[in-house]
Amino acid sequence: MDAPKVVLFANTDWYLYNFRLSLARKLRDEGFEVVLISPDGEYGPKLEALGFRWHAVPMARRSLNPLREVALLGWLARFLFRERPALVHGFTIKSAVYGALASRIAGVPARVNAVAGMGYVFTSRDLKARTLKPLVTLAMRLAFGGRSSALILQNSDDLEFFRSTKLVDASVLRLIRSSGVSLTRFQIRAQAPAEADKKPLRVLLAARLLWDKGIAEYVDAARALKHEGRTVQFLLAGLPDDGNPASVERAVVEGWAKEGLVTWLGHVDDMPKLLSEIDVMALPSYREGLPKSLIEAAACALPLVTTYAPGCREVVTENGVDGLVVPVRDSVALADAIRLLDDDRALATKLGVAARDRVLQEFDERIVIDKTLSVYLELLPSRSPAFERAPAEVLNAGEQP
Repeated sequence: MDAPKVVLFANTDWYLYNFRLSLARKLRDEGFEVVLISPDGEYGPKLEALGFRWHAVPMARRSLNPLREVALLGWLARFLFRERPALVHGFTIKSAVYGALASRIAGVPARVNAVAGMGYVFTSRDLKARTLKPLVTLAMRLAFGGRSSALILQNSDDLEFFRSTKLVDASVLRLIRSSGVSLTRFQIRAQAPAEADKKPLRVLLAARLLWDKGIAEYVDAARALKHEGRTVQFLLAGLPDDGNPASVERAVVEGWAKEGLVTWLGHVDDMPKLLSEIDVMALPSYREGLPKSLIEAAACALPLVTTYAPGCREVVTENGVDGLVVPVRDSVALADAIRLLDDDRALATKLGVAARDRVLQEFDERIVIDKTLSVYLELLPSRSPAFERAPAEVLNAGEQP
């Protein structure tokens, strides 16, 4: 009998490589045929070099052209009809919606849709986002329902949103916090010598350079602390995302760097190395699914400074215990939190240890992958031997998070 085939579909090949490679490997190790699809990019060949089948999808993330979108849906349906997968798993809103609709057209037996945060349309206040929101809501309603489907959400706020709006039947909702973190790659850094307390505090924000990640507040906090004469170093890792309307323009970021407010690192491939060289991870985001940068930093026992926003509060659950929490869009509070850690390095160490403990309990990628596989098991028409070791228990909409 042929091995069951699973298609993983994301809006960038970078996402597949950085966030879902461990899932793909696990599926392959368990005897599944894995096909990865995304728009074209530099990480597609890297996925192929690792032995995976990867196909470029003719998808423009910012496209609003109806003809182009219909053509994309047709391309996906034809592709899936040829491939005949047992299950399609789409990540992020656009890929999940289009993947689910195309799967229905092509007769794919099972569909898993993963929404890691509500995205630009639901977080931005601008006119374009408000105009698109009813259309996106309707598309989700059409795509995410039906038998043999599941909608995986990463935080309790998004779960409650889908419950309260009744966009889909509650029976399809699942809560799996994060895509997980590798505890073999992200480890506690070597103990710093005592004189390290006298060195400038190094703070990092690592994310796509979008305004709703709290980039402006981060820069304003840097400006305020530098005006005080503090030697805190503010690092910024990531690139503008031209496929997102909330992207920060490159010239703006370059201006901040020239002003001496931040050190812009651009894209960083070796995050474990970078995290071994910093003291604090900050993410003053407005809304997240469940931020990978925070759990990676927490795995390294770094103190976290973030907002009491959906997704972020799933990682830092108690202010002053496993991190510091500040209000959304509040650069003054953000500066206060960083100042506190600059003055109290012992507190920073204590918060980092507690953050690491939470990762061990909740965000180990092995736990996350097993929960994901158990969702597959629910949906596939026959139980594959490949799932014998996957746990049957997964949080569904009828349980408390």
